Amino acid sequence: MHASSRHLRLLRFLLALALPAAVAACAPAPLYKTNASFVNATPDQVASSPDNFSQARVVWGGTIIGVDNFRDHTELKVLGYPLDSSQRPRLDKHAVGRFIAVVPGFLDPMNYPAGTPVTVQGHVAGTKALPIGDATYTYTMVYVHDGAMHRWTPEEMRQGHPNISIGVGVGGWIH
Repeated sequence: MHASSRHLRLLRFLLALALPAAVAACAPAPLYKTNASFVNATPDQVASSPDNFSQARVVWGGTIIGVDNFRDHTELKVLGYPLDSSQRPRLDKHAVGRFIAVVPGFLDPMNYPAGTPVTVQGHVAGTKALPIGDATYTYTMVYVHDGAMHRWTPEEMRQGHPNISIGVGVGGWIH
């Protein structure tokens, strides 16, 4: 066996060990710690049987589709998406239902325009039927715990999604 082929095998071996670690290191940690008390149900699943999920703890995310301010709270209408390991909405996946995040206090709609990705932690607080055009949609209500909402920046949404490519090189023979 030539020294160059041993070096090439060693290099491949080291790359195979290092690549998964490098990819994992790029992904940010989850925003909110969860445990067995959190349910792994979608907004649509909860809306279809809200009595089964009363006060259930959830971490959900998606994109804002509307903001309504009231005297003592704000309701963010959100189109829900599955979350990645960092709890970012996976906008490349199919939506999993709509929910309303009930946030204490006032949120300026200018800071939360439609399409903004968010992740919230809170507990299920019933449902609310609202019109969408001529139809009625039942939203799951989630009361957001103090400060347990994150508005994702475009940079954060790209972070941890490395572009990995495998190419084919052409070179001279090594003897």
